[in-house]
Amino acid sequence: MSYHAEFRCFSGCEGSWPVTQAIYSCPSCGGLLEVRHDVEALRDRSGPAWMKVFDDRYKQNAWPYGSGVWGKHEWVMPELPERSIVSMYEGGTNLFWAERYGKSLGLQDVWVKLCGNSHSGSFKDLGMTVLVSVVRWAVEQGLEVKAVACASTGDTSASLAAYGAAAGLPVAVLLPRGKISTAQLVQPLAHGAMVLGLDTDFDGCMAIVKQLAAEGIIYLANSMNPLRIEGQKTVGIEIVQQFDWQVPDWIILPSGNLGNAAAMYAGFKMMKQCGLIARYPRLVMAQAENANPLYRAWQAGKKTVEPVAAKPTQATAIQIGNPVSAPRAIRALEAMDGMVEQASEEELCEAAARADRTGMYTCPHTAVGLAVLEKLVARGTIAKRDRVVCVSTANGLKFTEFKVNYHDNKIPGVVGNSRNAPVMLPADYGQVLDAMRRRFPG
Repeated sequence: MSYHAEFRCFSGCEGSWPVTQAIYSCPSCGGLLEVRHDVEALRDRSGPAWMKVFDDRYKQNAWPYGSGVWGKHEWVMPELPERSIVSMYEGGTNLFWAERYGKSLGLQDVWVKLCGNSHSGSFKDLGMTVLVSVVRWAVEQGLEVKAVACASTGDTSASLAAYGAAAGLPVAVLLPRGKISTAQLVQPLAHGAMVLGLDTDFDGCMAIVKQLAAEGIIYLANSMNPLRIEGQKTVGIEIVQQFDWQVPDWIILPSGNLGNAAAMYAGFKMMKQCGLIARYPRLVMAQAENANPLYRAWQAGKKTVEPVAAKPTQATAIQIGNPVSAPRAIRALEAMDGMVEQASEEELCEAAARADRTGMYTCPHTAVGLAVLEKLVARGTIAKRDRVVCVSTANGLKFTEFKVNYHDNKIPGVVGNSRNAPVMLPADYGQVLDAMRRRFPG
């Protein structure tokens, strides 16, 4: 049986559109779109049969199944020809048992999904491989694209630039000037993208890129475009696959523009619809206290998210006050018995340092998730026996300034309980020995 996917209105308006069409919102209501799959067709295989298909392909070298995304081709973009796929072997990332860190919290079953162990160093690769592949396919069919563009706090621009370069597509990225790390800035520069540093925040960049898309000047690559969700949903499927198709009790997601919540729900929903799982995990959306519009709405019992002016946060990638995918996130939280919690700057900095002391190397956004985990354990919401997965969104090596500033005691308002400053000495054996004896007495 042939499989099919198309764009449909998220709110349920009539009409459908091909995934190769440059359309980003519903023509009737102006709301978000989603990719809708023919689930009945996908049920031509049983749940166990799909498990075997995905397991047989997992991290193999047969093109394109070495990718954690394209190993699930039929569930992602079934009609996309393999010749159009642009892949960097994304997905297939470590599900790391954080044994020592978990034990420090009184837990035995804490795992960190290391999505930053990817080509450009973040989970954005999962969605970008799908979006860029579909754009390439659309161009083959006659779509004219001046540039594929995004607003970004760093990771999206890096991923788009890499995949655009691999596909030979022109790329433009709009970044808030001075608000991303050096490593994030240099990635799109290296890949040849047009980099525009604007005197605004992410929300200001997003407003401009949406206008450019509305006027047909660029193809929009932000997660407002549901093609991104299709790739990102595979992280939930892969987590369950790595647990031998067992569902964890909790998944904690650092959250900014909120597309990752929609993606997580989409993956679990398809698994349940197709008979691979019988239940959902509980979903926790973790926000920085300085950029917390979803937390505020959830605490107030509201189903709409009011924009806020995001304040500066060490978790720069989620410094977003007007999240595009808020309606999608609300639906995901309701379906997955979810909750929203926040972390202060001190809480996220200390959580990162504690995790690093157990062998991890945690980006500040993942640290927001870990800080929220610590709060929920202390509160008794997460039980000692529960299996918990915290999604690590980016590689810590992209945030060297954050690490250095913590250990140099240069983050305002943060005490730095786990600071580990270097000891500078002359090349003198006696002084080195004395310093070591002070550090390692006995």
